[in-house]
Amino acid sequence: MTATLERGDRRTLLKRMADASEPYLYSAPALILIVAVMLVPLTLGISYAFRDIQLLNPFSGGFIGLDHFQTLGQDADFYRALKNTLWWTGASVVLQFTFGLILALLLDKPFYGRGLAQALVFLPWAVPSFLAGLNWAWLFNPVIGPLPHWLFSMGILSAPNNILSDPSLAMWGPIIANVWWGIPFFAITLLAALQAIPRDLYEAAAIDGAGPFQRFWSITLPFLAPTMAITILLRTVWVSNFADLIIVMTNGGPADRTQIVASYIFTQAFRRLDFGYASAIALVLLVLLMAYSMLIVLLRQTLLNKD
Repeated sequence: MTATLERGDRRTLLKRMADASEPYLYSAPALILIVAVMLVPLTLGISYAFRDIQLLNPFSGGFIGLDHFQTLGQDADFYRALKNTLWWTGASVVLQFTFGLILALLLDKPFYGRGLAQALVFLPWAVPSFLAGLNWAWLFNPVIGPLPHWLFSMGILSAPNNILSDPSLAMWGPIIANVWWGIPFFAITLLAALQAIPRDLYEAAAIDGAGPFQRFWSITLPFLAPTMAITILLRTVWVSNFADLIIVMTNGGPADRTQIVASYIFTQAFRRLDFGYASAIALVLLVLLMAYSMLIVLLRQTLLNKD
C-alpha cells in the first residue's frame, strides 16, 4: 500500500513538473533562435570592445581592457561625429514626424481616390535605402539632376552647385533623402491611430461649438500621444543607427561634415579594419541610446501617472 502511494505521488510530481515546463518547451525554439541570432553576436561585439581586433595585424586579438575607450575619449573625429549625429537625428525625426502627421490627417478624411493616394504616400517606404540614396545623389548632381537648378532659380542657392560637395550644406542632402524615405512610417502609424478615435467625440465637440483647432488639441492629440511617443522613440533609435544614406550619398564627406557615429563605426570596421575600436564606439552608442530610451519611457510613465 505504501509503495503504491509513493508511485502515485511520484507520478503526480512528474505531471506537475511537465505541466509547469510545457510553456517553456513551446517557447524554447524561439528563445534558442533569439539567443543564436541576437545575444551571441551582441556578446561577441561587446567583448571585441575590450580586445585588440585588427584584421591586418596577425598578432592582434589580446585583451587590452579600457584602452579603446581611453583613445575614444581623446578622439576629436568621434566628437564631431557625435555632434553630427544629433543634428542628423533631430532634423530627420522632427521633419519626418511633422510631414507624417500632416499626411495622416489628410488621408484620414474621405475623398475620391484616397486608396491610390495612400499607396503613393507609402511607396517610399518600400524603396531600398541604398537605391533611395543613389537616386537622391543623382538628383543633387547638377550635371544630371534638376534640384540644383531649381534651388538656384528659387534663389536658395547662389549657383547650381551640388550641395553634397559643400561642407556647410552637405548634411541637408542625406537629411532630405531620409525625410522622404521615412515619412511613410509616421504616416502609417499615425493614420492607424487616427482611425481608431471614435467619431462620436468629434460630433459631440462640434455640437458644443468646438472649432477644428480645439477638436485637434482636445481630442486628436490626447488619443495620438501614446502612438506619437513610441513612434518618435523607435524612429530616433533607428535614425541614429541608420548610415546607409550617408554612406551612399557622401561617404561621410566632405571633410567629415556628414560623418555620424554609425558611419564612423562603418569606417573604422570595414575601411580601417579595426573591429576592436569600432566595437568600442558601437558600445558607447548603445549606452547612449539605451539612456535616451529609458528617459523617454520614464517621462511617458510620469505623464501617464500624472493624468
